[in-house]
Amino acid sequence: MSFTEPGLWQGLALLQHELLLFAGVFFLIGALDDLAVDAAWLWLRATGRAKTARVNRVSLRQRQLSGPAAVLIPAWREDAVIGQTIRHLLDTWQQADLRLYIGCYRNDPDTLGAAIAAARGDTRLRLVIHGHEGPTTKADCLNRLYAALAMDEARSGRRYAMLVFHDAEDMVDAGALGLLDEAVEAGADFVQLPVEPLVPRQRAWLERQIGSHYCEEFAEAHGKALVVRDALGAGLPGAGVGCAASRRALDWLVARHIEEGGAAGLPFASDSLTEDYELGLAIAAAGGRCRFVRARGEDGRLIATRAFFPHRFENVVRQKARWVLGIALQGWDRVGWDGGLRETWMRARDRRGPMTALVLLVGYALVFLTAIMGLLVVAGVAQPPPLTPLLAAVLIANGVAFVWRIAMRFVFTAREYGSVEGLFAVLRLPLANIIAIIAGRRAVTAYIGTLGGRKAVWDKTDHDAHPAEAGLFGPARR
Repeated sequence: MSFTEPGLWQGLALLQHELLLFAGVFFLIGALDDLAVDAAWLWLRATGRAKTARVNRVSLRQRQLSGPAAVLIPAWREDAVIGQTIRHLLDTWQQADLRLYIGCYRNDPDTLGAAIAAARGDTRLRLVIHGHEGPTTKADCLNRLYAALAMDEARSGRRYAMLVFHDAEDMVDAGALGLLDEAVEAGADFVQLPVEPLVPRQRAWLERQIGSHYCEEFAEAHGKALVVRDALGAGLPGAGVGCAASRRALDWLVARHIEEGGAAGLPFASDSLTEDYELGLAIAAAGGRCRFVRARGEDGRLIATRAFFPHRFENVVRQKARWVLGIALQGWDRVGWDGGLRETWMRARDRRGPMTALVLLVGYALVFLTAIMGLLVVAGVAQPPPLTPLLAAVLIANGVAFVWRIAMRFVFTAREYGSVEGLFAVLRLPLANIIAIIAGRRAVTAYIGTLGGRKAVWDKTDHDAHPAEAGLFGPARR
C-alpha cells in the first residue's frame, strides 16, 4: 500500500486533524490560564501592589528576634552537604534565640558524623536521631523533629514563636530569618520566601542546562505566580525551604491531624510525599494568614533560599515525578477542592501536571507526524490536507500565546540571572517539556502503585555540592 492511495492519506490527514484539535484546544486552555495570571500580575505591577520591597540585609541579620525560633532540617544520606549547611546557617544567623534541629536516622552514621563534626561546640545545634530505620518519609522525619522540639519546650517552659523549614542542601540568606520574624510578628501564620536555584557553572555543558532549567521555573513561579496568589488571598503552597509557620499554626495542624486519625501530638501525615506543599494550604484552611514576602537587599539580590538543583537527567525526572505525584495526584485526595473559586483555580493550576504531560506528548507526536506528511507533500506524492477555519483559528491563537510565553520566560529569567541565561531559558523549553512528559508518566505509574497499597518512602534527591563552598557562588547581581 502506498501513500498515494486515498484511504491511507485520508487516514493520516484525519489523524493529524484530530491530534491538532485535541492538542490545540488544551494548549489554548492552558495558555488562557497562564494569561489570566499574567494579566493579574501586570495589573498588580501597574498599581504598585507587586513591587519588590527594598530592605537592609545587614539590619535584618542583626535583628533581635521577637521570640525563639526553631529551624527544622530533616536529613537522610546528606553527609556530602549537611556539614556545610550547618556551618553556614549558624554562622549566618547568629541570633541567640535560634535553635537548629537536624533529624538523622540511626542507620545513617555518615550524615550523623558529618553533622557532629560541623557543630563546633555551638549549643544552638540539636541533633535528633530517628528511632526507625531510614528512609521513612520526610514528613515522618519532620514529625520526629517536632516531637523533640515539643519536649524541649516542655522542659524549658518556653515556647517557640515560629518554626522555619529548610532542606539539607540549602544556603540561607543573611536577611531571611529577620524577614521571616518580621512577617510572623506582624500576624502571619505562614510565610514563604523566594527560592533561587543556582546555575551549576562547574558542571559540563549539558548537565548545566539540565540543572539550570529550574531557574526559569522558579523565576516565574516565585516572581509572578505566588505574587498573584498572595494578592488574591489564596492559600500558599509551601516550597519546603525558606518558609516559616507560627507556633499556633503548628498547634492547628496537630489538632487537625488528631481529628483525621493521625498520631497524637504530631502535625504531619507520615505517609505524605508533599508535606511542604500541604503545609501552607492546611494553615490557610485553618484560618491562618499566609504571606509571600519578596524583597531585595541593598545589593539588589533577592532575600531568598539558594541551592543547586539536580543536574543529572534521571535525578531530575525522579524529583519532578515525585512533585507531580504528591501535588497533582495525591493532592487531589489529600487536599481536595475546598475554599471557593480562588482556591479551586489555584489548585487546578497546581494539578495540571499529568494533563500537561499528556498534551505535550500528543504535541510532539503531532510534530513527528506533520514532518513525515510534509516530506511526502514536498516529494509530490500527496497534496497537503486543508485546514478548517476553526483549526486555523486555534493554531493562530496558540502561536500568539506561545510567543507571549517565550517573552515572559525570558523577562523573568533575565531579571534574576541576566540576559544570556534568559536566552538559554527559551532554548531549554524542549528539554523542560521532555522532562515533564517522562515525569508525568512516572507519576501516574507510581500513583497507581500507591492505590494498590505500595508504601510511601522518601525518594529523595542526592546532593554532592553546596553553594557556600568556595568558588561555587558568584557575586550578587546589581
